[in-house]
Amino acid sequence: MNIDTRIKFRHLVCFLEVARQGSLARAADKLAISQPALSKTLKELETLLAAVLFERSKKGATLTEAGAAFLRYAGPSVQALREGVNSLRAGIHEPVAISVGVLSTVESLLVPEVVCRLHARHPALVISVVTGPSAHLLSQLRVGELDLVVGRMTDSPLIHGLAFEHLYSESMTLVVCNDHPVLANPQAHRNLEDYPWVLPLAGTTIRKFADALFVQHGITPSRQRLETLSVALSRRYVQCSQAIWVAPFDAVRQDLKQGALVELELGAREPGGSVGLCTNPALPVTPQAQWCMEALREVGQEYLEGKYP
Repeated sequence: MNIDTRIKFRHLVCFLEVARQGSLARAADKLAISQPALSKTLKELETLLAAVLFERSKKGATLTEAGAAFLRYAGPSVQALREGVNSLRAGIHEPVAISVGVLSTVESLLVPEVVCRLHARHPALVISVVTGPSAHLLSQLRVGELDLVVGRMTDSPLIHGLAFEHLYSESMTLVVCNDHPVLANPQAHRNLEDYPWVLPLAGTTIRKFADALFVQHGITPSRQRLETLSVALSRRYVQCSQAIWVAPFDAVRQDLKQGALVELELGAREPGGSVGLCTNPALPVTPQAQWCMEALREVGQEYLEGKYP
C-alpha cells in the first residue's frame, strides 16, 4: 500500500509531541503554535490514517491502541529524517552517532568510563548524553529520540513496553562534609532532622529508594530540603553546608575515598536498586547502540567483580 502523500512532516511532529506531553495544551506550548491549530493538524492526520490516535479528556490526551502502534514507526522515522538532514548540513554523509539518556545515579562513575572506552575503540563516534528524570528520558526513548537509557528506572510506570537489562545493584547512603558536627557526637544521630537534607526529586524512581531508607532507619528528614537530581549541585552544597545527602553510593564513592565526604554509619545500608540499560524493542538496534550496550555490560561486569572502579 502506498503512503498517502498528504501526510506531512508537521503531522508527525505534532503527533509525537502530544504523545510525549500527554496534553494538547502542553504540546502546543512546546511547538509554539495555538491549541486549535494543533487540534486541526491532529484531526487531519487521523482522517488521513482513518484511525483515532488519541482519547481526549479533561486529564489530557492518551494514545489509543492505534496511536500506540503508529508511534512505534513515527518516532524513528522523524528521528532518522532529522539525523539525515543534520548530517548533510554538517557535510558528513556517514554519521556515527548515538544518543543516550543518563540518570543521575550513573553519570558520575559508570558513564564516564563507558565513554572513555567507546572513544578509544571508535574515534569518530559522537556520543550525545541527555540527563533528566526517568519519566522524561523514557518518553524520549519511546518515540525514538534516544537509543537507550541507563540508570535506575525499574519502578517507573513508563518502562512498560520497553526492554530492561540489569547490570548491577547500587545502594543509597547518607553522606556529609568531613567536618560535620554529627561526626563528633554519636548522639547526634538521633537528631538528624535538625539539619538540612539533600534528596532526589519527589516522584522519581531514586526518591522511592531514599524514602525506603528513611523507613528502614526510622529517620524523619527536616522540612529544610534541597531536592534535585544534579550530582554536581548536591556535592557542592553538602561540602559547604551542614546538609545530609541521601546519595547513590556510586555518585559519592570517589568523594568518600578521597575524604571530601564522609558516610554516616547507620549499621546497615539500603539494599540497593537495579541499575541497567533500557531499550525500545520497537526500534532497530544500530551498530553504535550495540557498541554502547557492550561497553555498559563490560563495565557493569567489572563492577560486580570488584575490578572497577
